[in-house]
Amino acid sequence: MEALKRILVLVKPYIGRMVLAGLCSFAVSATNGSLAWLVKPAVDRVFVDRGASYLMPLSAAIMLVFLGRGVFSFLHNYLMGSVGAKVVRDIRNHMFRHMLYLPISFVQKDSTGAMVSRVLNDAGMVQAVLTYTVKDLFVEGGSVVVLIVVALYRRWDLTLIAIVVLPLAFYFAARLGKRLKRVSERTQEKIANLTEMLSEGFSGTKIIKSFCREEDEEKRFGERNQSFYRELMRSTRISEATGLMMEFVGGVGIGFVVWYGGSLVIGGKMTAGDFFSFLAAIFLIYTPAKRLAAAQNSLQQVRAPLERVDRLLAEPMEGGGDTALEGFRDEIVFDEVSFRYEGTDDDALNGVSLAVKKGEIVALVGRSGAGKTTFVDLIPRFYRPVGGRILMDGMDVSKATLKSLRFLIGIVSQDVILFNDTVRANIAYGKPGASEEEIVSAAKAAYAHDFILELPKGYDTVIGERGIRLSGGQKQRLSIARAILKNPPILILDEATSSLDTASEVMVQRALENLMNDRTAFVIAHRLSTVRRASRIIVMDRGRIIESGTHEELLASGGMYQKLHSLQFDDAALPELTEDSLAPGERGS
Repeated sequence: MEALKRILVLVKPYIGRMVLAGLCSFAVSATNGSLAWLVKPAVDRVFVDRGASYLMPLSAAIMLVFLGRGVFSFLHNYLMGSVGAKVVRDIRNHMFRHMLYLPISFVQKDSTGAMVSRVLNDAGMVQAVLTYTVKDLFVEGGSVVVLIVVALYRRWDLTLIAIVVLPLAFYFAARLGKRLKRVSERTQEKIANLTEMLSEGFSGTKIIKSFCREEDEEKRFGERNQSFYRELMRSTRISEATGLMMEFVGGVGIGFVVWYGGSLVIGGKMTAGDFFSFLAAIFLIYTPAKRLAAAQNSLQQVRAPLERVDRLLAEPMEGGGDTALEGFRDEIVFDEVSFRYEGTDDDALNGVSLAVKKGEIVALVGRSGAGKTTFVDLIPRFYRPVGGRILMDGMDVSKATLKSLRFLIGIVSQDVILFNDTVRANIAYGKPGASEEEIVSAAKAAYAHDFILELPKGYDTVIGERGIRLSGGQKQRLSIARAILKNPPILILDEATSSLDTASEVMVQRALENLMNDRTAFVIAHRLSTVRRASRIIVMDRGRIIESGTHEELLASGGMYQKLHSLQFDDAALPELTEDSLAPGERGS
């Protein structure tokens, strides 16, 4: 079975525990056989012959057998539970590590909730299978074998009558298991949808409340939850149908055994002890047989999440070069660079060429969709160009290791990402192990030190998920402090002040000036007032560079920059911009 083979590969590092658990399961199976075996002396010697001398030893033997079964069951269950927990821990570690190194293009295709569901729910099903299903395969499978041996020894003809129906039952159980696998696939998709909606609901609470959409979201979640419930009940029906079938088969087998065996006892061809010992073995066989059928269903159910896990782990990780960059000394060159997002027909960048010298501040302006963010995202290789190349000090960045390349780059964007940790930990994120003095110095340079001291626990204040307990300006200044502490030679500032009020913008702008000091910077800004100090302003439109120069030069040229400037600062210029000239461009702002 494919699922069992895959599980055996996963447990290979813990084969020692598995072997020990297997030995314990064999002992449990042996005790089950012993109980059936002890029925004969109990009936013949004690109840039929009334042998009092056998009563105490027989009772003590039964107690010891039950004690042994309890001890070995405990050891087996504990060992299998630990193997299951370790395997799932390894799977989740592997999945999370793999996700961290997947290209951004892949991560953006799936929702956060769906990714979380894969790590938690899909991997969690593997643990359940290892802890319970594989345990049943060991224990119940061994018990069936031992009990059949006991039954055959007591009466082979009755045994064949009793078990002849089992292969047919397992055949139908396997057929049901295939249906269960398909249902399980849909069930995992439904639980991923639920996880996705929960994630969106918690992160978008403010939007939901501001638009008074609580009832709509409640209804939408209820519909998805009901859909999950229906799939879950389909799975339950199939699983329970297997149990129903095994009960019927067991009843048929035992009914024939009682009829035929009773006839033999009445006719004096078989002792009552032999018959009841045999009957006990048969009764004990059907219980593990039912569990084996259920284990077959569980293995079918786990195939779907295992396949989802394997599909994720099969996704190629980011590919970097093998040459480490030692630093940035001269210039960054875009040489006829083109890029197109997956699933789109138009280029986000089309034959862009640009050389930026060390220490130069380059501002990128243009309407939304012009390709500005795409341009800067190619520098740290969040995406790979489909044409042309990007050179750093003469070397194609595709040949550089991603770690050495990104170590040289600091990014401050409009969408500030902070973690649910202390202020100190968030600032030091770009430089683990930074001293207190370095952290405070970076905070002061980012004009964040004063407001940090006003927080309940200062630098030890936990700021909440994505810094929810801070204002926009405070979050942005922490982001800048993080970049200052990293101290990269190259900066990317993507709309770092666009969502701030005037007072916060002034503070952040001062912090950015400290950050850009003696660094090469790429600045994206819709507010043209923030780019006047740039060494050079690049105007982009539809994935191309259409103008380049200083603020004064571009104003005098009368091109798009002058029109954009007029749009922001001269209401009278609004009619000069036609609808066509302001139409959205390709993806990538």
